[in-house]
Amino acid sequence: MVDLLTEIKTEEERIRQGGGAKAIEAQQKKGRLTARERIAKLIDPGSSFFELGIYAAWEMYEEWGGAPAAGTLTGLARVSGRLVMIIANDATVKAGAFFPMTAKKVIRAQNIAIENRLPTIYLVDSAGVFLPLQEDVFPDTDDFGRVFRNNAVMSAMGIPQTTAIMGMCVAGGAYLPVMCDHILMTEGSGLFLAGPALVQAAIGQKVSAEELGGAKMHAQISGTVDFHEPNDDACIARIRALLDKLGHPPASRFDRKASAPPAYPADEIYGVFSSDAAKQYDMRELIARTVDSSVFEEYRPDFGKTLLCGYARIGGFSVGIVANQKKHVHTHAPGTGEKRVEFGGVIYSESADKAARFILDCNQSLVPLVFLHDVNGFMVGKEAEWTGIIRAGAKMVNAVANSVVPKISVICGGSFGAGHYAMCGKAYDPRFIFAWPTARYAVMGGDAAAGTLVEIKIKQLEREGKKLTDKDKKELFESVKATYEHQTDPRYAAARLWVDAIIDPAQTRDALIWALEAAALNPDVREFKTGVLQT
Repeated sequence: MVDLLTEIKTEEERIRQGGGAKAIEAQQKKGRLTARERIAKLIDPGSSFFELGIYAAWEMYEEWGGAPAAGTLTGLARVSGRLVMIIANDATVKAGAFFPMTAKKVIRAQNIAIENRLPTIYLVDSAGVFLPLQEDVFPDTDDFGRVFRNNAVMSAMGIPQTTAIMGMCVAGGAYLPVMCDHILMTEGSGLFLAGPALVQAAIGQKVSAEELGGAKMHAQISGTVDFHEPNDDACIARIRALLDKLGHPPASRFDRKASAPPAYPADEIYGVFSSDAAKQYDMRELIARTVDSSVFEEYRPDFGKTLLCGYARIGGFSVGIVANQKKHVHTHAPGTGEKRVEFGGVIYSESADKAARFILDCNQSLVPLVFLHDVNGFMVGKEAEWTGIIRAGAKMVNAVANSVVPKISVICGGSFGAGHYAMCGKAYDPRFIFAWPTARYAVMGGDAAAGTLVEIKIKQLEREGKKLTDKDKKELFESVKATYEHQTDPRYAAARLWVDAIIDPAQTRDALIWALEAAALNPDVREFKTGVLQT
């Protein structure tokens, strides 16, 4: 775990360098702060920036020199005491241009803001679409245009949006600030649908950037910007002043009391948890190091033991926890009552039944749900099928899919196959989804997948008249497994925004508190309906 954490944190530090020292120096020579410097000055003194999506585009676009963090920063912070979403272009990465993953990252941040009613601050410093990849940035529902559509939807929902133009803002990107509530612009910045070169090429008109779309012009002539600021520092001070005047949302419908720390140190998680699929550990020990006062009111503790369900508080918030138990458990077979051992990390029929019922209860009682993943999948075999594993699994999936209370997922270890879905994977709309460095998720584990793929490959080669030696088969297995394991690395998932952040296990509680505080800002909880439940 220590080695993994060191590797992750070292990698993150490299990503934080953005476009590198020369690009940072070039930004500062223009009299502008970098995106990270702007955020550091914007947030409340002594507070932190909970960054999301730092691994976006990791190991992608290498033929174009890469795009660290997808050239944009997103995350939660407190500004003038308000919890907000911050979206900031990093001009040190290809002048802040939008790669395909940049658009998806901004949209993900906006969706989090929409789901949780978070005031949103945009720090704009972007050259617009990265033209060599325009076909993957421009047209689809999760591409560039969706950003402006979301601006309009957020405005209609009453979610405050403040934009500061602190560099270039051109082409379609120029719509983003103008669709927000407050527009600020610094001296030396540019806001135009087409830059001087394109204007000359299109209509033959020669005009300077300042005359075409400078801050003075937009403040005095077009009337497009609300505040004309001399520099970044003044602009940031103005944003803080505006945020300070915001009204307050309706009170949260979720219960919160004074927070109490766990009775056990969080860093003991490193010793309790095992990422070795062959080893067992008690998930209750992880919960005890995450929840307030280490108090966990376990629901039906003697039934469906491979899934733990229960009530607790995290940061004072009432929560329902659904967690995979990784210990093998002694129980009685349903129907016959015969004693048997059930494997940890596997969802059995009675486990799924219990979890579905618990999730229904949490929705009925307005209790947010936290899912802790370390799941191999659902049980298979004749006995499982005879006890209705598909029916029970469908019931649990239905309950998760139709839940109306906030859902937050943490992938601790494995999260494989349909077990990933039932435990509220990305496709089931968790408000936030986090992963530990030990997280792995895919259709199946590496050994099983590699074995299956190798068997298919061997049969294909044999049909072509080729014979493989045992050495050839072993090399093929290791090659396939290495590729598969790389694709199950949490950084691979984070690069594609399948998870919002890779977190230190000892900071799981902090991440959950950030997420719960954000979720509490949205007081709207629709009526809970499940449709047809398989009973």
